[in-house]
Amino acid sequence: MADAQARDEVVRFTSDLIRIDTTNRGGGDCRERPAAEYVAALLAETGLEPVLLERTPGRTNVVARIEGTDPSADALLVHGHLDVVPAEAADWSVHPFSGEVRDGVVWGRGAVDMKNTDAMVLAVVRGWARQGVRPRRDVVLAFTADEEASAEDGSGFLADRHPHLFEGCTEAIGESGAYTFHDGDGRRIYPVAAGERGTAWIRLTARGRAGHGSKVNRENAVTRLAAAVTRIGGHEWPLRLTPTVRAALTELAAVYGLDGGLDDVDGLLEKLGPAAALVEATVRNSANPTMLDAGYKVNVIPGEAVAHIDGRYLPGGEEEFRATLDELTGPDVDWEYEHREVALQAPVDSPTFAHMRAAVAEFAPEGHVVPYCMSGGTDAKQFSRLGITGYGFSPLRLPEGLDHQALFHGVDERVPVDALHFGVRVLDRFLRSV
Repeated sequence: MADAQARDEVVRFTSDLIRIDTTNRGGGDCRERPAAEYVAALLAETGLEPVLLERTPGRTNVVARIEGTDPSADALLVHGHLDVVPAEAADWSVHPFSGEVRDGVVWGRGAVDMKNTDAMVLAVVRGWARQGVRPRRDVVLAFTADEEASAEDGSGFLADRHPHLFEGCTEAIGESGAYTFHDGDGRRIYPVAAGERGTAWIRLTARGRAGHGSKVNRENAVTRLAAAVTRIGGHEWPLRLTPTVRAALTELAAVYGLDGGLDDVDGLLEKLGPAAALVEATVRNSANPTMLDAGYKVNVIPGEAVAHIDGRYLPGGEEEFRATLDELTGPDVDWEYEHREVALQAPVDSPTFAHMRAAVAEFAPEGHVVPYCMSGGTDAKQFSRLGITGYGFSPLRLPEGLDHQALFHGVDERVPVDALHFGVRVLDRFLRSV
């Protein structure tokens, strides 16, 4: 059982990590090394031998291995990222890099995404060292750079260049799952991620005939681009149920006592009320226009116009996604991937998922643990290149009224101290038993 010192440490570590500004603005503009050195020092104090690895100077990853008691067992990867998205201090109630602890809450960028989980892992591992605990399986710890951008300096670099560090790993846990979802009617649901939609960040390019803005131009690149963007933004993607989403809907229906199976998914989602938010973004592919770039002067028709699309596709849905983009862009607009990562799904009937259920149930017996598919993506995508099956398991027991999902990349990101204590206990229970 996690001791009192572990519960104290998780708060301090969360606050300390928040104070280390690891803002990732993309394009290589980030420096995770100070946070990586902080993590490595805490691990070294337990007798572990953490390795610091960089593809680019300052973009530092930390990897360490805890030897288990059963050398025949497969290893488990536990990963969390050290970088955070930007925060504008003027918009916040407290400074986003203060790590302030106020009224039982830790404030700052990274409090839920995901320096809190990094801190939980560190607190559990240090507690084991004090108590002389060893897990059954080898546990590989990875604290990564660059998750909030391309992961090329983080998990992608580790998977491609240092696969030996993950030898024997068959499964992994990372963000995001096992947090309290309040449905507004007294139910507490704990969704555990067992899948991710694929990432398809796309660049559209329309070309035409440049000319004077006062002249008729039937080959206007801006017009061609705007038409394609409108078609993409208005497209109704068909319903597609993956095994993970099917399991999520089935279990949620049971929680709500709903009959009728999955013949009418849209009707079921309506009956689930607020809980539908856990699955409604993952029953279809999606493509959202997000950026436009064209022209340099109002009276000049440009010869080229560019747009960017945030596309996401379900496991098994990439071929349909590509064919649909070909159709929607039409003959006058080209498209290409700027960043692409695979879709994932993990079995929900595995012993590991059962251990996650049991660990949450021990400390939140009133909760309903259900699987779900993440609408976005995590470092699990890159680690899947090594044949590692990933789950999202970053346990937090949250009070009603605190919208966990809204805090990701949001203003006034924060996490209750009690939630951190819960996370340490659940992680400790899971990692000892799995």
